[in-house]
Amino acid sequence: MRVRTRPIEGQKPGTSGLRKKTKVFMSESYLENFVQSVFDATGGAEGRTYVLGGDGRCFNDRAVQVILKMAAANGARAVIVGQGGLLSTPAASHLIRLNRADGGIILSASHNPGGLEGDFGIKFNTASGGPASEALTEAIFARTKTIEAYLIADEPDVEIDRIGRQQIGGMEISVVDPVADYAVLMEGLFDFPKIRAMFAGGFRMRFDAMCAVTGPYAREILENRLGAAPGTVVNGTPLPDFGGMHPDPNPTWAHDLMDRMFADDAPDFGAASDGDGDRNMVVGSGIYVAPSDSLAVLVANAHLAPGYRAGLKGVARSMPTSAAADRVAAALGIAAHETPTGWKFFGNLLDAGRVTLCGEESFGAGSDHVREKDGLWAVLLWLNILAERRESVKEIMESHWRRFGRNYYSRHDYEALPAEVAAGVMDGLRARLAGLPGCVVEGMTIASADDFAYADPVDGSVSRGQGLRVVFADGSRLVLRLSGTGTEGATIRLYLERYVAGPGGLDAEVQEALAPVIRAAETLAGIRTQTGRAGPDVVT
Repeated sequence: MRVRTRPIEGQKPGTSGLRKKTKVFMSESYLENFVQSVFDATGGAEGRTYVLGGDGRCFNDRAVQVILKMAAANGARAVIVGQGGLLSTPAASHLIRLNRADGGIILSASHNPGGLEGDFGIKFNTASGGPASEALTEAIFARTKTIEAYLIADEPDVEIDRIGRQQIGGMEISVVDPVADYAVLMEGLFDFPKIRAMFAGGFRMRFDAMCAVTGPYAREILENRLGAAPGTVVNGTPLPDFGGMHPDPNPTWAHDLMDRMFADDAPDFGAASDGDGDRNMVVGSGIYVAPSDSLAVLVANAHLAPGYRAGLKGVARSMPTSAAADRVAAALGIAAHETPTGWKFFGNLLDAGRVTLCGEESFGAGSDHVREKDGLWAVLLWLNILAERRESVKEIMESHWRRFGRNYYSRHDYEALPAEVAAGVMDGLRARLAGLPGCVVEGMTIASADDFAYADPVDGSVSRGQGLRVVFADGSRLVLRLSGTGTEGATIRLYLERYVAGPGGLDAEVQEALAPVIRAAETLAGIRTQTGRAGPDVVT
């Protein structure tokens, strides 16, 4: 069936696809226009195979039905869909690669709140399993501005809760267990017997799935296959509104886990994941592990896991992420790459075999096993390291800092700002960048200042305007960028970093250690002055 439509303004994908309020996606033709634009901009769906699933948030089930019918009407050969419409983002990436599909449509707004009043999102992943490139998302956006009609089959809904094969016209639909293939992949990467023995020896863990998609994955792998005690996984049932939680695994939103891990009777290890399962937070008994530090520890110890015993080809991190992983890479004699924010920028490096591990400060880490960040993968690698080293998280962190020094690091988010106010802050600092080198602020000399641009070493493409950087002579730095994942107003993210080589000064409170850089940021950018905010909304 061909349905006439007209362009809808603002369907521009951001860092990780198109994200808007749930009610916007539920409005007439909104989802249909974007999906048809995806098919059109990627050469059509005729004869192609896709993977489809999402994090189970509100509207996920209806969106799955619409997309299945549209794929059929556009001539797709087959669609592989997770049972109940569920698939974590890393599991979807794996299924695309495992089945040599032509791409995948992932329904998620990641760590954004869900529910009818919350957010919804959709993105297209290519045959590599990774997010669409900037060039492809621009092509999709361009198509949304000229679309005149979409195709959709006039058929009954598919039984997505029943595993097995079904048909819509000439298109085959395979409803699959969303966990099974992913769990097999994890067993091939990590030493499950050794981790199982650690749990059998009394090791205690708490995993907070935040009522999001990772719950079934964590229960199957941690409790069923690794023998963690029943109840290790909490908030493990995916809910359309995430149980009212904000499914963002950081100390602010995962405060219940933080309270438990800093209590007198804390478990040995704690972790949390987000809405679609691609982020992770790691906590030890009495110690929080910052994402940048976690990436550095994983790089330094990955060889302890069977899947990485051959060594790493290289490591990549997003520009705002601390340089802690770079120091490990230098010690290992492997390449370290600095990319813009967004997992799609790691894709070319992974496909070209230039890197094995990747990570970003926004609680994402992953490897070349898929083309997305992978929250549960990071947790399992930590468990493998703990099982091999037989040390606590705190002991591992302290040993790491003694060897490599410590990159004190924090991110301050100023959320839901009026767009013009946020732009004013950014434009004001941008205009000053050229004259900043040589200036002294808070006793620190500015060595360089720029608006980060990235030249992809694989395909030569250039991405400009990726964040404002001010680097000081002592290695400290601050970075400002606008978030690409929000759906309301604008969010300024301020990243702060200060390196201490040791042996002293490695156990300071993070915000206290960063105090000179925090003051320098306000002097240079005037975020609080211009926004009228007393401070950031979220500190991680």
